[in-house]
Amino acid sequence: MFTVFGVNGVLLAMWVVHIPVITDRTGVSHSTLGMFILLMAGAGIVGMRIAGPLADRFGSKRLVGAAALVASTAVLGPGFATSPAWLGAALACFGFGNGALDVSMNAQAVQVERAYGRPIMSAFHALFSGGGLLGSLLGAAALRAGWDVRVTLVLASASCVALIVASVPRLLADSATPQRSEPPGSEVIGPAHTEDAADVPEPGHGRKVLALAAIAFAVLLAEGVAADWSTLQMRGHLGVDEATAALAFGAFSVTMTAGRFAADRVSGAFGRVAVVRYGTLLAALGLGTIMLSAWTPLTLVGWALCGLGLSGSVPQIFTAAGNLGTSTAATDMARVFGLGYFGLLAGPAVIGWLTELIPLTAAMFVPLVAMLLCCWKAGVVAPAQPVVEVDRDSRAADDAH
Repeated sequence: MFTVFGVNGVLLAMWVVHIPVITDRTGVSHSTLGMFILLMAGAGIVGMRIAGPLADRFGSKRLVGAAALVASTAVLGPGFATSPAWLGAALACFGFGNGALDVSMNAQAVQVERAYGRPIMSAFHALFSGGGLLGSLLGAAALRAGWDVRVTLVLASASCVALIVASVPRLLADSATPQRSEPPGSEVIGPAHTEDAADVPEPGHGRKVLALAAIAFAVLLAEGVAADWSTLQMRGHLGVDEATAALAFGAFSVTMTAGRFAADRVSGAFGRVAVVRYGTLLAALGLGTIMLSAWTPLTLVGWALCGLGLSGSVPQIFTAAGNLGTSTAATDMARVFGLGYFGLLAGPAVIGWLTELIPLTAAMFVPLVAMLLCCWKAGVVAPAQPVVEVDRDSRAADDAH
């Protein structure tokens, strides 16, 4: 699974680093590119919504293989596009494959984590970040060497396909829906369940999914704001040059990646609620520092705190969504991920609209409030209360006494 997450990061980076070359080749303006990116995102959400039920029905292992192959081949489309219409269609295909891969690989990661017996989800997401970094470096090296974008993408696509073909047979076959167990001494007495009880969502299941989706929306909103506006915020607020301003996103990215490697240990020691609660509080502290700082090193510290705070939250949310105790785990994750992905897109857009009314730094109040709300509602990622069946005869005997 580490390979699959890394491949996903490489594929996205290959598209991003070649955006200038591809837009020049196709004659696409910045405004049209923005529309195409929204189209790509919309196709991604469609891919997520379709992949969830399919993964529940046929298994995440099969869906990971199919979606990864679609994404690995669809990345060729933008590189070979010669017109705006072709580019739009190619990005829609790539977005669809990437969205389906996001859901299916996270569903498989939940299963691996369950079998592993301790938190490991954050490490998978760290490999995604590492894959993005590797893809960026390889793409930049190819551009510097003067390679044609089509050659680079063909090599990247072929390499990713080979890695997927080698990795998928090693993935876990889907197992039965896990039964929750309660710590000794905290049994909940209730009516006997049938063997198919796990297939029926418990009362409040839909509200739990919606609450997790809302938390994902808020966390990814803040992440999207950091990715798209950190450099511009630092340059506009402090008046630094472009090279120095770029350090803002660099500080955020480094601590985000490092934090994901460490988040599993923190989650194992203190629980996933603590990771989300104190992580989002740390991110809020970082955003507050950014808003008040008039000193470049302190602003960089603020962006670093933001990245570190956000690093472990999304993996914990996906783990919670994938362990709600029903047979619709992948569908639940698709719903959570879909709304979260919308937050990733909506956050930067909202900040952009607000900058027409207030300074960019003041607009950082939006993700700051979102993080404080996440800190307050972090308990939603806690494991569901388990139910342990008690024999009816034993219960009757107890009542007789």
